[in-house]
Amino acid sequence: MICTACGAKSAEGKPYCGACGRPLVGFSVGRVATRSPAPDFSPATSPAESFAAPSSEQYAGFWLRVPAAIIDLIILAIPLAMAVSYLSVAMGSWRAFLKLHPGQSPEEIVAAFGRTYLFAILCFFIVTGWLYFALFESSPWQGTLGKKFIGLSVADLRGNRVTFRRASGRFFGGRLLAHLPFIGSLYITVDCICAGLTSRKQALHDMLSGCLVLRKNEGMLYRE
Repeated sequence: MICTACGAKSAEGKPYCGACGRPLVGFSVGRVATRSPAPDFSPATSPAESFAAPSSEQYAGFWLRVPAAIIDLIILAIPLAMAVSYLSVAMGSWRAFLKLHPGQSPEEIVAAFGRTYLFAILCFFIVTGWLYFALFESSPWQGTLGKKFIGLSVADLRGNRVTFRRASGRFFGGRLLAHLPFIGSLYITVDCICAGLTSRKQALHDMLSGCLVLRKNEGMLYRE
């Protein structure tokens, strides 16, 4: 068979010219299309799904939380002491401090200071505590000053930074209940036991709000 393009002679039955490689007349040579991989139009992974679940080594247990809680309590005691001093002068309750002595019953203390004064102090402590914990834990720090000093952070169950609403739920589901008469001490006991024995080291208020307390030095999971 003669190639019409270059004139070279090729063996019978060959579809292409051996000299120039062009198709020979009399053969129907189809092109084999090379199919490129189909583009991936799957939706991008959402930011929440891009975080790996925290490992068991990242959970902060009871003994890591204790020093952080003590530091936070000292910090909160400063504005509380200022409020107590101011209100005791403004409401005339400062004389009751001079009459305090060991062995006084709670009823005697309430009668000496007055229910209004004690209620105002309690409300001040609750509000300042709520704002302190909720604002710091929902901030880029992801933790209070005590937690930051120890190297802890508060996150949701996926390791993401919590919202102000979730941080508020964590406070009202825990520290607020600890102020209630009679059940407060029982709640604190159960809360501490849960923080030490649960698989993810969650205290009771962590479970109620869907939060975790993580070791920051193991690597921050949240990225801005």
